[in-house]
Amino acid sequence: MNEPSGGVANPLEQLTPQELRERTSLKWRTHPADVLPLWVAEMDAVLAEPVAEALRAAIDRGDTGYPFGTGYAEALAAFAERRWGWSGVEVSRTAIVPDVMLGIVEVLRLITDRGDTVVVSAPVYPPFYAFVSHDGRRVLEAPLAPDGRVDLAVLDAAFSRARAQSSRVAYLMSNPHNPTGVVHSHAELEGIAALARRHGVRVVSDEIHGPLVLPGATFTPYLSVDGAENAFAVTSASKAWNLAGLKAALAIAGPESRSDLARLPEEVSHGPSHLGILAHTAALRHGEPWLDALLIGLDQNRALLGSLLAEHLPEVRWTPPQGTYLAWLDCRELSLYDARAETDGVGEGPGIVSELAGPARFFLAEAKVALSSGHVFGAGGAGHVRLNFATSQATLTEAVTRMGRATSRAATT
Repeated sequence: MNEPSGGVANPLEQLTPQELRERTSLKWRTHPADVLPLWVAEMDAVLAEPVAEALRAAIDRGDTGYPFGTGYAEALAAFAERRWGWSGVEVSRTAIVPDVMLGIVEVLRLITDRGDTVVVSAPVYPPFYAFVSHDGRRVLEAPLAPDGRVDLAVLDAAFSRARAQSSRVAYLMSNPHNPTGVVHSHAELEGIAALARRHGVRVVSDEIHGPLVLPGATFTPYLSVDGAENAFAVTSASKAWNLAGLKAALAIAGPESRSDLARLPEEVSHGPSHLGILAHTAALRHGEPWLDALLIGLDQNRALLGSLLAEHLPEVRWTPPQGTYLAWLDCRELSLYDARAETDGVGEGPGIVSELAGPARFFLAEAKVALSSGHVFGAGGAGHVRLNFATSQATLTEAVTRMGRATSRAATT
């Protein structure tokens, strides 16, 4: 379970529960100490040593000033070529942004106006709704197919509806998809690009989970496919190296979008943390052995989760994710709650306690396991939960065992 990859041991098996509970982040301080938190997208992992070294060195020399230079973009370009065989990251077509979601908002401001429509494939990451609508754009859902993949016919119809109500339309895509863990194929992305071209829709691809593709799948950067030349991607090292608290991200313009990116206000680049940029750059340049070890651990956890669900929650339906460390669990056959009281909807973010409903509320109250509530992910999310399996195998086993016991108790009362 703990074999080293390239000399790096599984980062998910290095910390004790007591050490994790010393953390002061959202994941570990939102709920009481008796709750196992498998909700928000933070990993229970040690920090990659190259990242820790870069931060320690910066602190030791007092290097806590303003960001400067193009090292982050250069590191991403080299990583993309090594990892994905993609040489399309030109530093001159990148811009530093505070984080992925704020970068998405800034890109949407370049290519849409207030009142315009942004299409999303639901269920999808809840901040897509919150950030887009709070910035004065309208969200239009194009529901995923039953297998969790993008339905091109449904997307085609959604683009038509969006064009009928807006002069400028964008499609905000999650690649890989959060919460289903689907890794879009090259053919699927080409299909999306063809539809976007035909309808005059601009695509913005959130690729924050790009490095987190598990064995059996291959990540395709959206900007690498034919037809995507007028699109944007926004990404960072945040999810893959657990750097959410070290803010920094990059917006990447396709060749035809260079002039749009040039209109990005200069002050946007003031938002990222200098230490964040140093950390993300170190991760991309030197953190691949750590990432490889992490992916082995996540693959093992994915298999373990399947076994645990079959043993303790056989009525739960799921498709093992191809990427991310997130499992999308269909709990509708558990009959734990009144489905009429839960409807598809959107909240302010994933797993916010006040937004819990249905099975997530049940598992928190009865099993002391915190999960993200499916209804905040939009259409198709009701009756589902999102489980973060980026934890130790002991914690994952305890969590699913608790969930099974709680379900069994509820069935007998």
